[in-house]
Amino acid sequence: MTIKLIAIDIDDTLLDSKGQLLPSTIAAVKEAHDQGIKVVLCTGRPLAGAQHYLDALGLAGDDQYVITYNGAVIESIAGRIVAKHLVDNAHYRQLTAFGKQHHVPFNVLDADSTIYTADRDVNWVTVVQAWENKAGLLIRDPDDLPADFQIAKGVFVGEGPQLDAVEAQVKTTFGRDLYVVRAATNFLELMHTGVNKGQAVQDLAAALEIQPDEVMALGDEQNDLPMFAFAGTAVAMGNGSDIAKAHADHVTATNDANGVAAAIRQWALSD
Repeated sequence: MTIKLIAIDIDDTLLDSKGQLLPSTIAAVKEAHDQGIKVVLCTGRPLAGAQHYLDALGLAGDDQYVITYNGAVIESIAGRIVAKHLVDNAHYRQLTAFGKQHHVPFNVLDADSTIYTADRDVNWVTVVQAWENKAGLLIRDPDDLPADFQIAKGVFVGEGPQLDAVEAQVKTTFGRDLYVVRAATNFLELMHTGVNKGQAVQDLAAALEIQPDEVMALGDEQNDLPMFAFAGTAVAMGNGSDIAKAHADHVTATNDANGVAAAIRQWALSD
C-alpha cells in the first residue's frame, strides 16, 4: 500500500543527538512532500517548539498539519484547529498539589505554548524545557490564574530516579482520569484521557481519508507506541528504547546516522 502520511516524532527521532536537523532528513522530507505525502511532526512539544523545524523542512500552509502536546492539539500549520483536548482546572490543581506534597518538580503547558509552574525553586529540566520550546515560563500558583484555566499537558520533571520513585503512584492516582506516560527519562507527562499520539494520528488520518496501512510512524520512546499501534508501518529509531523497538515493524539507523532519511526512502518513497 502506498504511504500517504508520515508521522514523525521530533526529539531523538527527527533531530540528531545534538538537537539538529541532518541535511539528509531535510532532503528526504522534502522529497516525500513533493510526492504528495503528508509529513506530520507528532511531538510532546508545543507548537512554538516545533515551528523552527517545520520552517526548515518547508512545511507550511493550511493543508499541512502538526500534532503537539502528545496529541492534545491537532492543527494545520496555518493555525486552523482540527481537534483540541485539554485538562480541566480541577485536575491541574490536583496535579500541582501532588507535586508539592511529594516534592517533585511540576509544570504545565497551556494551548498557547506557555509553561507555568508553582515551584519557586524552578528545576533545571523546566528551564531547559522552556528554552528548547521557545516557550514563556511563568511562576504562578493555581489561585493566580483564572478559574477556567485549562492545560494541554502536565509534566513531572527531574532526575530519572526521582521520577522512578513516584511514577507508579502518579499512575495509580491519576491514571483513571488522565493519560499518563513516561515520555523520557526526565519527563512524566499527563494529558486528557483521550489524548495520545496514536489517537491524534488516527483522527487526522480519518479527516484526510487516509487508511491506517497508508500511514508510517517513526519514533523512539514509549509515547510513540500508540502511533506505532495505529500505523501500518511502524519504524523505531536505532537509538530508540528497547520497548519502542519491540513494538515496531522495522528498526532504522540511529538519529545520528541518517535513520529518518533511510526509513523514508526505504518504506515510503516510490521509485
